[in-house]
Amino acid sequence: MSRRGTAEKRTAKSDPIFRNRLVNMVVSRIMKDGKKSLAYQILYRAVKKIQQKTETNPLLNLRQAIHRVTPNIGVKTRRNKKGSTRKVPIEIGSKQGRALAIHWLLEASQKRPGQNMAFKLSSELVDAAKGSGGAIRKKEATHRMAEANRALAHFR
Repeated sequence: MSRRGTAEKRTAKSDPIFRNRLVNMVVSRIMKDGKKSLAYQILYRAVKKIQQKTETNPLLNLRQAIHRVTPNIGVKTRRNKKGSTRKVPIEIGSKQGRALAIHWLLEASQKRPGQNMAFKLSSELVDAAKGSGGAIRKKEATHRMAEANRALAHFR
């Protein structure tokens, strides 16, 4: 147990253009080696491409994509007394689910073939908002695994 007490929960700051905390969370996940301005460029170019493709509000599209990819249930590895490991289904909270959704969206967009990250990210976000794409497949695979191991739920 910690002697210092619990750490305060910090709220994410909002980005300079859209004044949205979700955009800032995505930018923080895109960022590599501390290059935040490059991460902002990638996301803003992707948002512009979404605007051109769908002719709707790109922030609404981003929010809908993240909502569709957010998992409700996941699996966690547990070791039993005999030493074998099992995948035990656990419920995922909203903050952890949102973080997983952003991670899966960026992972799926990096795996896509295409010219640059902005193009790949915009395509993945549009597909996820429609209900298809690599991130949606990852969510469905996680839900299938949790459903298959539902009998182990009492090991939590």
